[in-house]
Amino acid sequence: MHAKMTLEEVREFIAVEFPQMADVYRVDAIAPMWARVSMLPDERHLRPGATVSGPTIFGLADCGMYFALMATIGPEALAVTTNATIDFMRKPVAGKTLGAEVKLLKVGRFLAVGDVAIRSDGSDDMIARATLTYSMPPKK
Repeated sequence: MHAKMTLEEVREFIAVEFPQMADVYRVDAIAPMWARVSMLPDERHLRPGATVSGPTIFGLADCGMYFALMATIGPEALAVTTNATIDFMRKPVAGKTLGAEVKLLKVGRFLAVGDVAIRSDGSDDMIARATLTYSMPPKK
């Protein structure tokens, strides 16, 4: 299997279709059924206690899954999250880059399932782990 979109094509797709995300998330690398995405949380992503908020971490997992899926199936703006489970395992440190590694486990005609491991600033220890399912509209 080969990627349906290049790294630059995925970045351009995000900039055009989802400009509100283009300055938050960075697609660092893609391959068929895989992506690496990162973000540098700023003040708007923190919660009391100077830690990155859960919704911010979930957003990275969700967007990472979406970007991996686009690289694998091609541009599909209407693919949507239908199920998500996330485990928060460690407190991320504010001011550190968060990185998500996405592995698509199955891409079918209508559903795609993937796992996301999120780490803080290159650490081997995961701060969160998510499993997501996406629904894709039928091809015409």
